[in-house]
Amino acid sequence: MKKRKVGGEVYEYWSLVESIRTARGPRQRIVAELGKIPGMDRQERIGWEQVGKILEGRCERQLDLFESNPNTPEWAQVDVQGVQIERLRQFGNVYLALALWRRLGLHEVLALVAPPGREDVEWSQMACVLTAARFCAPSSELAIAESWYGKTALDDLLGIAPEKVNDDRLYRALDWLLPHKDALCLHLQQRYAEWFGSDFEFLFYDITSTYFEGQAAGNERAKRGYSRDKRSDCAQVCIGLVVNRDGLPVAFEVFDGNRRDVTTFEEMVAMMEAKYGKARRIWVVDRGMVSEDNLTELRKRGARYVVGTPRTMLKRFEAELLQEDWERIRPEVEVKLASHPDYDGERFILCRSEGRALKERAMLTKQLERLEQKLEGIRRSVAAGRLKNAALVERRIGRWMGRYEKAEQLFQVEVISSNGMATAVNITRRTETEDWAQTAHGHYLLRTNLLDETAESLWGIYMQLTQAEAAFRITKSDLGLRPVFHQKAGRVEAHILVCFLALAMWKSLEQWMKAKGLGTCARQLLEEMHEVRSMDVLLPVKERPPLRLRVVGRPEKRLQILLQHLGLPLPNRSRKIQNVVRKMTP
Repeated sequence: MKKRKVGGEVYEYWSLVESIRTARGPRQRIVAELGKIPGMDRQERIGWEQVGKILEGRCERQLDLFESNPNTPEWAQVDVQGVQIERLRQFGNVYLALALWRRLGLHEVLALVAPPGREDVEWSQMACVLTAARFCAPSSELAIAESWYGKTALDDLLGIAPEKVNDDRLYRALDWLLPHKDALCLHLQQRYAEWFGSDFEFLFYDITSTYFEGQAAGNERAKRGYSRDKRSDCAQVCIGLVVNRDGLPVAFEVFDGNRRDVTTFEEMVAMMEAKYGKARRIWVVDRGMVSEDNLTELRKRGARYVVGTPRTMLKRFEAELLQEDWERIRPEVEVKLASHPDYDGERFILCRSEGRALKERAMLTKQLERLEQKLEGIRRSVAAGRLKNAALVERRIGRWMGRYEKAEQLFQVEVISSNGMATAVNITRRTETEDWAQTAHGHYLLRTNLLDETAESLWGIYMQLTQAEAAFRITKSDLGLRPVFHQKAGRVEAHILVCFLALAMWKSLEQWMKAKGLGTCARQLLEEMHEVRSMDVLLPVKERPPLRLRVVGRPEKRLQILLQHLGLPLPNRSRKIQNVVRKMTP
């Protein structure tokens, strides 16, 4: 910040800078000249009455011609010894959440699809509370009503008194929200395009699961299956998520908890086409999601795709792996194109990663050492006569072979027995298989029907699949998707819809920050905003009843600059609430 004195007035001019290391030591490089920032100038005040416009991105810097000057001083004599602070509330985090909710236009689409009725509190407002809570501090509906809501400034920002936010009303809001899922998903796609210029040519699909606390007997989708949360003891549902290349969530579907991943992909493609039309989309999915039947069906639909391929197919390209005509596209990544041996409409992309090869080689070496040690221990026990039962020997060998899946393919183990008694164990290393494993380390195979793209371009497209994986990590860790406590199927899907909307807000915040040159660490910004509080300042005034002024604490200068750059300044003018008449105890 630089200060300049012009005509007796002092003006502040701000620049956004970053610290860099140079050969001559650390230096500061200007990222953007911010100039004179509204709200940072001590002369310019932002009142609570402007909050609605700020949240929607319609902050008007100039006062109305006929508006009285809100900066006119109001003087009073105050007993400084009697000043008190009351009603401390979380302000910054919910302020940010509401800004994202409104700038995404979620309040507008809900008002269109379900106009307000005669309810005491609009259902769209309760949906906003649910999503803001999921975004700021994931918790149950009961915890929102009994604890969280009353500790925030949402009653000031939304105009909903804490006593009107109860768990029953929140549960009913979930029931009200679910039928509008498709309208919300379509609206978000349109809003992403308007706000960030996002496109939906590439769609990335992945699947995860979330488990239940309780029996979930009233939910027919709740079943035991492969648990990505390592909770095979719990019933679960599977969730298929579609994101675009920016990682912005586009759509989701809920599947039975025991559905195999590969069986969901075709259904998701059909759903997207039925709801949003047969656009020329390019689907990008992991190798666990596709089968030959899936790809055949995609080709029938005229769909385009870039997909991962099972490692077993690498063997068909052993000759290409050993050749030296690779194209280096990254310091540790090489690629090459290969024709489909049976079909002219497809190509394979062979990929080789040095970092991945080192990791896979280290993992296999570790498993080989451990498995060989366990097998050798069993062999010695049989040879010494300490372990005789052949069936028991087979079970022990099978248990250790199953634990070290990568290494077990490289061993051939034979139990010699007579009359059910083990007499010897022969252990042989499969050298040919081991040689192939060493050759294949770091290699993987992609498959596509995009015939005009380069190998580098196709590899780059596939690598963006990490956006879907990152979205799941955010949903589970930051937004509290798991575990699910609801028992009814509709409530479960509505809970997932609220998580989906919170994810849309989170990823939109990342894109918003990125567009302003502020990085993409939404988590850090949310944590800093969590520290911003609103409060009531009680002022004992001479010859008048005490004044209660509602104010927002001033954050650190760095956060102020960041918020101004986002166009989201905090109100910095107090709001007179009421005169406080103290009752003297008799």
